[in-house]
Amino acid sequence: MSPVEQPKPDRATDGRGQGEDTYGSSPAGPAADGSGTDGPAANGQGTDASGTDGMAAHRTASADGPGAGRPAPGGRDRRRAWAELLRLPALFTVPGDALAGAAAAGVRPNARTLLAIGSSVCLYEAGMALNDWADRAEDAAERPHRPIPSGRIRPAAAFTAACALTGAGLALAARAGRPALTVAAPLAATVWAYDLTLKHTPAGPAAMAGARALDLLLGAAATGGSTREALPSAVLLGTHTLAVTTVSRQETQGGSSLAPLAALATTGLLTRLVTRRGHRARPSAGPDRSRTSHGGTRRPGPDATGRTPSSRTEPAPRAEAGRDLVTGLTTALGAVYAATAARPYLHAALNPSPPLTQRAVGAGIRATIPLQAGLGARTGAVVPALLTAALAPLGARFARKVSVT
Repeated sequence: MSPVEQPKPDRATDGRGQGEDTYGSSPAGPAADGSGTDGPAANGQGTDASGTDGMAAHRTASADGPGAGRPAPGGRDRRRAWAELLRLPALFTVPGDALAGAAAAGVRPNARTLLAIGSSVCLYEAGMALNDWADRAEDAAERPHRPIPSGRIRPAAAFTAACALTGAGLALAARAGRPALTVAAPLAATVWAYDLTLKHTPAGPAAMAGARALDLLLGAAATGGSTREALPSAVLLGTHTLAVTTVSRQETQGGSSLAPLAALATTGLLTRLVTRRGHRARPSAGPDRSRTSHGGTRRPGPDATGRTPSSRTEPAPRAEAGRDLVTGLTTALGAVYAATAARPYLHAALNPSPPLTQRAVGAGIRATIPLQAGLGARTGAVVPALLTAALAPLGARFARKVSVT
């Protein structure tokens, strides 16, 4: 659980300078939320959500720390501040991880999938709160409109929220079973390591990519009890996150064309791998494989001829129509993924200025959702893929109200 979607130079895919897609940060830049407009919260100018001028907020903060001595906001302003801190619209990039993981494992979503989604959401938001807590001194100088330096949320409250959300995420994973907890624990550790240590190091993008890949594996482990069959999809999603996070490291000052060019090439490769013909869920072997050891129901996979068990009993036209639907949906989602990310990457490669680089990062985060949906659709999980794809317009709509940066 997006890159976000993240990373100060590390908040891009869900961070403000360095990539996720993001477990623990959120993209910076006017276009990162997909609204296409430069709002006050996106550029640090103008007024913040409570109507206080950002620079004035910074000037009046006391020497005791960011936000010290500021009046407490009212109920509505406090809710708005927490929505900004947690970057709530970025949450729409999270459920697709678990759904793609379940689909890659060849298991129908069940109650444990919902627990995995809940765990992912909690760990994702823990990263967001911890990210702002860790960067509060830097934000006081560079982004004084943010909730902590503006005094709308106290640093202790943000840190407490990060701890509580981490505990809740691990508890939900434990309810989903031991396999899920086995994945959630290193995911939580990666989130904390990224925000506190790795964000500003060369290992930052890899850590963010690892977090997103682990989040997909969490869905597979919770739903079916195993992660092996979901590893290829996790690698593909992690690769996308790595590309977005790498681009985001230069979004505040601009830089070389190499990173966006590499991200553009990565997008083309991932589109090809996701949409290639012949990919289906792994076949189930033996009479007991329709039920997983974890209680899930496994979708029947194809036999050596490429037909699923249901297609051997259904009329040929109906089986063929089903395969055509899966192929068409996967191709369409792959096209949406490529169209969302490719053009902004190309513009950033031709002119790696901060505004165009920020737009490329935002596009990469938004492209996470069609990629997740495509990973699910290629296994034949049509309904979960459509549900995942439907999150994209919802996320864009809410991002117009609360920035994900």
